[in-house]
Amino acid sequence: MRDSWIPVFGLGLSVIFAFVAVAIAQTGSGAAVPLAPATYPTWAYAWDPDFQVASADNVPQRLPGSTAAFSWVQVRDLFFSPSWHEEDHPAMPDVVARGRKPDVRACGSCHRAEGTGGPENSSLAGLSVEYFVQQMADYKSGARKSSGPQRASVQLMTASAKAITDAEVQAAAAYFSALKPKRIIKVVETDTVPKTYIARLFFVKQAEGGTEPLGRRIIEVPDDVKQFELRDTRSQFTAYVPVGSIAKGEALAKSGGGGTTVQCATCHGADLKGVGPTPGIAGRSPTYIVRQLYDYKHGARAGASSALMKPAVEKLSEDDMISLASYVASLTP
Repeated sequence: MRDSWIPVFGLGLSVIFAFVAVAIAQTGSGAAVPLAPATYPTWAYAWDPDFQVASADNVPQRLPGSTAAFSWVQVRDLFFSPSWHEEDHPAMPDVVARGRKPDVRACGSCHRAEGTGGPENSSLAGLSVEYFVQQMADYKSGARKSSGPQRASVQLMTASAKAITDAEVQAAAAYFSALKPKRIIKVVETDTVPKTYIARLFFVKQAEGGTEPLGRRIIEVPDDVKQFELRDTRSQFTAYVPVGSIAKGEALAKSGGGGTTVQCATCHGADLKGVGPTPGIAGRSPTYIVRQLYDYKHGARAGASSALMKPAVEKLSEDDMISLASYVASLTP
C-alpha cells in the first residue's frame, strides 16, 4: 500500500494539470517531442501522470530543527517558497521566493530555498551567474529540452523560462550563485534495493517493504519523504547504484576510458566542482546526471555547451553513464 499522505512533490492533480495546460499553450503542443529513441532509460525520467494525490489542508506542519510552520496548501503553492531555515540562506529575491503570477513560478518552490533541488530536477546552489543565465536562455529558445516523456516538471520549467524577464533571471542567478552546495546524497552500491513506486516524479520506498533486483538502474529516494515533500532544504537522499559503478566511473572520469569519453577534469576542474562558467558536477544527483548525459548524446540539449559535451558523450553506453553518475554523486560538492 502506498503512503496515503504523500502529496506528490507538493502538487495536487488539479494544480499540476492547470499549469501543464499553460505550458502546452505556450509551447504550442502537448505531444512528446521525438528527441530520442524509445529506449531512453525510463527510470531516469521517472513519470507517473496517473498517480493519485491526497488533498491538501491548512493544518500547520512542523519539522525537527525548525521553528517555522507551513501547511500543505502553502507548500503546494508554486508561487511560494517555504523557508524552514532562514538562518541557512540570505533573503530570497522576489522571483525565488514568490515568482510572478501568472506564468513565472517561484524558483525556490521546486528547487528549494537553498537551491538543493531533488532527483526530479536540478540543484542550483553554486552555479555561476553566466551558466545560470545561459541555461535560462536555452530553455527560452528551445535549445534545452528533455528526452523521454514530457514530464510536468519540464513543461513548467519551459513555461516559466519563456515568461521570465532578464532582470528576474539576473536576480535568481546572483542569489543561487552565492549559495554553497550541500552534500545531501549517500551513494550505496548494491544488487538489491527496497521495492519502490513512482510518486509522480520520483521514486519512493513501498510502505510494506520488500526488495527487488536493482539491475542496470539507479534508484534514488528521499530518506524522509514527508520532509522532502515539505520542501525542506536539509532533506537527505540515498542513491542505490550497481556494484562496482563508483570505481568504474572514477576510471572513466579520470582517464577517459581509452577514448570512450573525455577526462571530466578538463572542463569541470580537478575536483569536479566547476571552473568559471563550467558547472560543478561533484555531489550532484546521479539521476539528474544520467538524464543530462543522455540528453546531450541524443540532441535534447543543443545549447552553447553542447559542442563541448558532444565528444564526451557520443561513445558512452547507458552503463557508462550510470558509472560516471555514481562516481560524481559520491564526491563532496
